[in-house]
Order: sequence, then C-alpha cells, then structure tokens
Amino acid sequence: MKRVLPFVLLLAIGTPAWGQAVDSQGARQLSDNLSRYIGKKALDSGILKISADGDAYRIALDFNAVLRANPRKDPLTFNLAPFAILVKPRNDGSWSVSSDLTPNAFVDVEGPHGARFSVSGSAFSGIYDPGLAAFTSGAGSMAGMQVASRDPKEPMDLSVGAGTSILAAGKSAGGGVDFAVTQTIADFVETAMVDQDETGLKVPFTMKSPRVSAKITGNGVRTKALLDLLGFAVANQDEASLKANQAELKSLLTSALPLWERLEESYRFEGVTFATARGDFGLRDFSVMTSIGGISNDGKIDYSIKAAGLTVPPQLVPGWSVAMLPTDLELNVGGANIDLDTMAKKAIEAFDLNKDPPLSDEFGNALAADFMANNPKIVLGHSIVKNGSVEVTMEGEMTFPGMKPDATMTVDVAGYDKIVQAVQAAAKTDPQAAEIFPATLAVKGFAKTLPDGRLEWVVVAKADGSIIVNGAMLKPADAVQDNSIFDPSKATVPDGGGAGAKLKP
Repeated sequence: MKRVLPFVLLLAIGTPAWGQAVDSQGARQLSDNLSRYIGKKALDSGILKISADGDAYRIALDFNAVLRANPRKDPLTFNLAPFAILVKPRNDGSWSVSSDLTPNAFVDVEGPHGARFSVSGSAFSGIYDPGLAAFTSGAGSMAGMQVASRDPKEPMDLSVGAGTSILAAGKSAGGGVDFAVTQTIADFVETAMVDQDETGLKVPFTMKSPRVSAKITGNGVRTKALLDLLGFAVANQDEASLKANQAELKSLLTSALPLWERLEESYRFEGVTFATARGDFGLRDFSVMTSIGGISNDGKIDYSIKAAGLTVPPQLVPGWSVAMLPTDLELNVGGANIDLDTMAKKAIEAFDLNKDPPLSDEFGNALAADFMANNPKIVLGHSIVKNGSVEVTMEGEMTFPGMKPDATMTVDVAGYDKIVQAVQAAAKTDPQAAEIFPATLAVKGFAKTLPDGRLEWVVVAKADGSIIVNGAMLKPADAVQDNSIFDPSKATVPDGGGAGAKLKP
C-alpha cells in the first residue's frame, strides 16, 4: 500500500506541466484529472484533497476518511496519519514528485485474525512524465518495517531494516515504456509457526538474511493503454453502463495488447539461515528469477532458482548419504510456443456481456484446442545439481500431442562412481543403504559413458505410454498389456556399461 498509492495518485497529472503557475485553478484541474481514475467520491468525501502549496500542489490522503466512508462491523484500529505527495511543475512538461510516505504509521486489525503493519522513516522523490505515464527517475528509502499476523493457525512476525530503491524509465523503441527498479533491504527476519494438520503440532521456524535485493524490469509496457482501461473501469462501474459500452471496452483491450514485451523480476537472499526445531539449515546465496513475455503468438515464460552453499543439520542425514546431498542447485524451467495473442483477440472479439456466460463453453473448448494446436511446450533448461563430489546436469522438454505428454530428458552425471562407492561401503552396516545399493548398480547399467567419463541417460517418454532409455525399451506402449514395466534389476548390462542397457524380454 505504501509503495503503490503514490503511483496511483500520479495518474492525476494527466497533462504536461510546462512550468505552469501553481494556483487554485490548477488544483481543480488536477482534481478533475484524478477523479477519472479513482472516482469523484474519494474527493467529495475528503479521502483526497488537492491544494496549492507554494510552488507545488499538495495531494493529501486521509486514510481515516476511508473508514468513515466505509464503516465496518469488525473491530478495527487504523492509526495512519494523513500524508501528502507534493508535485511541482517543471519547464519540460514533467513533474517533480516528493513525499514522506506513511512515516511511523501502523494498521491494527483486532480479533482472531489480528494483524499489524508499521513502517518508519519512508520517503520517495522522482520525476514523472505524463507523456509516458511513468516515472523517468526516482529514489525511495525507509528506516524499517514490521508486519505481525496473529492468524490462529499460522502466526507470523516479519521485520526488515533500512531499505532503498531506485527506478528509471524511458520510451521503448517498439512502443510503450522500458523501466527498471532495483531495491535492497537489510536485516530480514521472519518468524512463523507452521501448523502440521496431520499431527496437530505447531512447528516454529525463523528465516534470516542480512541482505535482500530485488530487481524488476519491463520492456514495452503499454502504460497509457493500461491507464485508459483503468479510467474506463471507473467510469463504468455499474453493470448497465458496462454492457452499453462494451464496444469501447473491446477497443481499449485490443489497443493495450500485448500489455508488455517482457517483464522480469528477481529476488536474492544472501547468507540465509533457517532455524527449526530439527536444527539449523543454511544457504550462502539464494535467488529466484521470473521472466514473462507479453501476449504474443510465440510467448515464453522462464523461471529460475539458484541456491549455493546449502548446509543441513548433520543429525538429519546418515553419513553415507553426504556424497549424494546437493550443496548447489540451478533449476531452469519454463514454457515456449505459447500463443496467447490469438486466444486474446478471438476472446475480445467474441465476448458479449449481454449473454450469460459472455463466452460459451463451446467457444472456450475451441479456443483451448487452438491453443494446443500451436504445440506449446514445457522446457527444462540446462539445470545443475551438485556437491563437492557429484554433478548432475539435466535438460529436456515436454509437448502434448493429442493432449498426451511426450517428453525427452537428458541427464548427465559426473562422479556417479563416488555415489556407488559410498552406498556400497554403507551397505555393510546400514540396512537402508543395502536396500538402495542394487538400484544404484542397475541405474548405472542403463547409462552411456561419454568421452569425458560422465554417465548419460537420454530418457524418452512418448505419448503412447512407452519409455525408452538410451535406445533401450524400458516400458512398451500402453497398448501392450503384458510385461508393461521392466524391473531394472533384471536388465542385463554389457561389460563396461558404455553402450547402454540390454533388457531381457
């Protein structure tokens, strides 16, 4: 809320400034512009007030007026002092923006699901360009933040220390806006209670990180078209108006496509520790990245997780399994050939708000069939799991011909012999290791030995239900009823294991 509101309020600045004089007439014009996006009720009820303040306009927001306009039966304490954004016209048509955002504020919700939010020492300043409907530059900071949830099943406390953020944006060559936001916070601490429904136990854990950073970038974001949609939604809140003006809605939706060319966000936690009742887990570095294409006929989605320096409590794993326990991970998954453009345009053209439902089931089924006809795929990009002794790499993809999965995956392992040796040694005294040992030998039997000594398995799972490993049939097609699954322990392995497994019929 603290971060979003200033951006929403800046929608009021819909016309270039051009160094205009600041006066009461300009304040009224800003009020009219703002009402397009939030409605006149917010202004008439005193939730928002716009006035001239020296050489700038003051946009004041009174949260307590929100409660007066929308009384609640539930006990609610909302102690958030009114705050203001100052906007000053510049000679180039842009506006200077500054604010102390929710300083030393808190929100309390009482009752069985009580919560409290507080932030101190938060401020923002930047330059807003009405032509782009975006900030071309900006910087924010805060001294700290605390959040407490008193959910009966899973209560949570979160606190962070000082934080900063920087943003920049400009006109995109392909239309819309390119932007980048970076943010860092210190001393992240979250304490929660996980409710184990099956046992009734409540398990506490604490996550800490001395530094958390985030980066969000966008290319070709259709900011002005999205604002037009917001304005339409505010002007057509009742059902009758929405139905009467659905032709305009269709035009606005089409104009907003593809919404953006690309959006990416990444988060990084450094020096992470997880304190639990079973011991302390740790990660030297942990990051998550998501990349989403806009609505196009060849869309892509990418998701990546990276973790380095994993440590676990020694009492949780047997000593012989350390050779198989990963310390570093890089997982890359995503989707490709995602045709959302055709679906979106057909749906926009076909929907009719005067019908119930606006789109028929038959149309929805046909649309889904068209989507699958474009051969969308799930992709496992080059991924790595490793520790000091073993490195496993994986990549592959899955398609859905005839609505059935058809997948290919390649797995390479360096240091597999170290796993076998560790399990073999432990098998002499550990029943669990003794049970696993035959399977480790059987899996090796299916492998192909590469020139660098790594073992490789190419697994093909076809839509007909068959499974092939390095050219050897592990499971026949579903139409074959007898001997549908082979037992790896019954496979014959040629000397050296380099040509793959030969399975008994």
